[in-house]
Amino acid sequence: MKRSPLLAFLTLALVPTAALAHPAIGGASGFAHGFMHPLSGLDHELAMILVGLFAYQLGGRALWALPATFVSVMALGGALGAMGVALPFVEVGIALSVIVLGIVVAFGVRAPLAAAMAATGFFAIFHGHAHGTEMPLAASGLTFGLGFMFATALLHGAGIGLGYALGASPFRQNAYRVARGLSAIAGAVLLANLA
Repeated sequence: MKRSPLLAFLTLALVPTAALAHPAIGGASGFAHGFMHPLSGLDHELAMILVGLFAYQLGGRALWALPATFVSVMALGGALGAMGVALPFVEVGIALSVIVLGIVVAFGVRAPLAAAMAATGFFAIFHGHAHGTEMPLAASGLTFGLGFMFATALLHGAGIGLGYALGASPFRQNAYRVARGLSAIAGAVLLANLA
């Protein structure tokens, strides 16, 4: 019997939610809250999946370099947010990440690896700062951070997997057109909610 990779991913993604049914303190609470934070907002989900798709489009070293850059810089942003260091325009930066990454993916932009890493790192600082400032007071900062880093890596992996699935599809061009439209709509909605 052939098993679906998507089914396996969804099963793994739902496992941590079982832990939320039981009261937890310290590390367990921190990891579970951190893991769920990127999954609880469409803006975070879209941006992180788009980073994976961008990495797929660039191929080669970008397959690991873009996700690693995003996760590393996001962790730094999370630490700054948890320490109360102010960062202007966090929500605008998050909304712009969806718009810019959506455009880059939809149009198949072939950026140099260093430029792609710089762009993803720039947007990662905003996502990380949002995670850090929204960390529950009772949560352990280390385990909360590990939770949102792990969830982010899974979303990047889902984006890369989606890239491979689209790459093998005869409907690839239509999918990119749809992605272009959805990214524009999602970004516009995110920015409108900030006004």
